[in-house]
Amino acid sequence: MNDLAPDTLRTLQHTERERFIQSHPQSMALARYAQQHYLFGVPLHWMRDWPSPATLFVAQAQGATLTCADGVRYADFCLGDTGAMFGHSPAPLAQAIAGQAARGLTCMLPATNAVAVGEALSATFGLPMWQMALSASDANRFVLRWARAITGRARLLVFDGCYHGAVDDTLVDMDPASGATLPRASMLGQVHNHAAFTRVVPFNDLHALEAALKQGDVACLLAEPALTNFGLVPPAPGYWEQARALCRTHGALFVCDETHTISTALGGYARAHGLEPDFMVVGKAVAGGLPCAVYGFTQAVADRMVVAKNAAPEGHSGIGTTLAGNALTLAALQASLEHLHTATNYVHMLDLASVLERGLRERISTAGRPWTVTRLGARMELQFMPHTPRNAQDVRDHAQSDLEALTHLFMLNRGVLLTPFHSMMLVSPATTQDDVARLLAVFDELLDALRVHPDPQGPAPASRSA
Repeated sequence: MNDLAPDTLRTLQHTERERFIQSHPQSMALARYAQQHYLFGVPLHWMRDWPSPATLFVAQAQGATLTCADGVRYADFCLGDTGAMFGHSPAPLAQAIAGQAARGLTCMLPATNAVAVGEALSATFGLPMWQMALSASDANRFVLRWARAITGRARLLVFDGCYHGAVDDTLVDMDPASGATLPRASMLGQVHNHAAFTRVVPFNDLHALEAALKQGDVACLLAEPALTNFGLVPPAPGYWEQARALCRTHGALFVCDETHTISTALGGYARAHGLEPDFMVVGKAVAGGLPCAVYGFTQAVADRMVVAKNAAPEGHSGIGTTLAGNALTLAALQASLEHLHTATNYVHMLDLASVLERGLRERISTAGRPWTVTRLGARMELQFMPHTPRNAQDVRDHAQSDLEALTHLFMLNRGVLLTPFHSMMLVSPATTQDDVARLLAVFDELLDALRVHPDPQGPAPASRSA
């Protein structure tokens, strides 16, 4: 349901594509050359998901500023899709990595700072016991094995629209008509029917959650505290208090994936709101952007894990990889926990994010656009719908992919980078007032451009927030 005429969007999109081509000759050339050696011309095919005529090639990223191959500087509000949430290459992190690189990278043995890192993880996130992985995808896979092993249950419960990385069990969809779990059609090479062992329910629907749990076969609920990759969808007031109680009543473990929601507050959403998860997973930004993830758990869960492991035959458990917990990662993680995960940084991030949210809302209201802004700590999303979304289907019903693509490319062409998968903005400790002012100025230009090409059906109604 677009609130702008298709001709308007096509005209503006064509103009912006031509502008990119003219102003980015080096990125255009590199994109052509890269086709010779990389699938789809990029080291990871996700990198082509930006709405530009060619992938932007990066020469340098420092703080909250990114410089492309053509020398264009950007105020970066994407920040590596959260991986660089604390800024690109903060000095303490770069120094720790360089120092450890000279002393050894990996030994499949704990480094001497392992105890200090464990203490810092517990102090920051509030759980006593920890294990390490190379990505949140891996950490979630390992936690699912542990949860099934210690509960003796096979079923996984997730929310419609969830994102937990490349975990096969979670790559399923919900039939909106029947509520049944379906294999996801877009998955490549899928041979196992994960829908047979995963149940999907709508977010913010306590009745559906209870119905799924009371069958008594759910090992764990794997969930983000708020949906962050299908539009930013916050929990309804009181939702998690009741959802947490339902998990306990029906014997299901609660696994809280904080990979994105650590933007909420120091220690993440769960700690800030007292959710008391059985497991917590944090990836991407936890070690400042170096490939690293951690998963923490309560002492009670740790005791059950020890029993399960000791009861199993000797051999590969299916949990862990050789490079997990390597010395280089531990050094980066220690520096990040000490210098990046700090109250001072979060005060800056949250205060500046509030300024940005207020500026966007004021402009949307003045322009009379039926859009809103949803914020979770330092993270926010511009949503082309008149209210804060309640669940994934709400986001689908209001999707405006053409307008979203135009917004990304329009801002990129004027030196502001948003996350490519949706209109998400993230504020880092390195983000400045000038960066925010720059984004708001470009947003003003976008609104002006849309006024010059009005919808023939008339002006849009005023926006309203939930």
